[in-house]
Amino acid sequence: MFLAMDSSLPADVVDLPQGQISYRAADPPASDRPPVVFLHGLLVDGQLWAAVASQLAEQGVRSYAPTLPLGSHPTPMRPDADLTPRGIARLVLAFLAALDLRDVTLVGNDTGGAIAQFVLDTDPTRVGRAVLTNCDGFDTFPPFPFTVLVRALRHPALVSALVPVLRSARLRHGPLGFGPLARRPFDPEMTRAWVAPLAEAAIRRDAAKLARGIDPQDLLDVSTRLGKLETPVHILWGDADRFFRVDLGRRLAAAFADATIDIVAGGRTFLPLDHPDRVRAAVLAAT
Repeated sequence: MFLAMDSSLPADVVDLPQGQISYRAADPPASDRPPVVFLHGLLVDGQLWAAVASQLAEQGVRSYAPTLPLGSHPTPMRPDADLTPRGIARLVLAFLAALDLRDVTLVGNDTGGAIAQFVLDTDPTRVGRAVLTNCDGFDTFPPFPFTVLVRALRHPALVSALVPVLRSARLRHGPLGFGPLARRPFDPEMTRAWVAPLAEAAIRRDAAKLARGIDPQDLLDVSTRLGKLETPVHILWGDADRFFRVDLGRRLAAAFADATIDIVAGGRTFLPLDHPDRVRAAVLAAT
């Protein structure tokens, strides 16, 4: 019997040089298939991947969903932690090393796709393959209107003033919140968990460090080296995404030396929520 990732259970934690990272692992505890590591985006946590992890567990694949310090993390990072995108990539590499994960299938969505590209550019030795769903690429980092969100996150006092507003599920799930990112209704408990950490000053500090470190030119520079990577990459892209448009996915696929692409008709940004079966199939096909 395989136990899927259960977001109601306490998360495991691992101490890294940057701070303590929580993560959830989906059984089986041992597998002859390569391990899968999921990377989520800004103001989201590892729960984004729960349905995909459950489906992979049924296929005998063990997966790990860390909650990265992108604003929804429960524990502040150390004050001197490098939380630029390149710094987060080094944190991911430290996570892989701490758990001794090798030949990893790295799966990224949204900002997590950008982080995956920084990981591959920094040190791809523990990554056997990558799957990227709707995400940042080139100088689309982030796409409009998320540029406004990133600018706001640079100012902790402004974010503090917005925290009471974010307690409203109606606003969180509306057109100016998470609403356009998925077709299925959002779980209010899940989205509440995504924004609740911003009530803590140290989390707002971490989010500000990340936001100030986001520079489209940095990801554009990474893109100039993607063609030199030997790591196979599969692009899974929803074609109804207002923000990460399908042409960006095709352009990203063309930038890698060894890449394939599949288009999900009607898919939006959060493919792991709307189409976990397609994400699961892409991961299994990649391995």
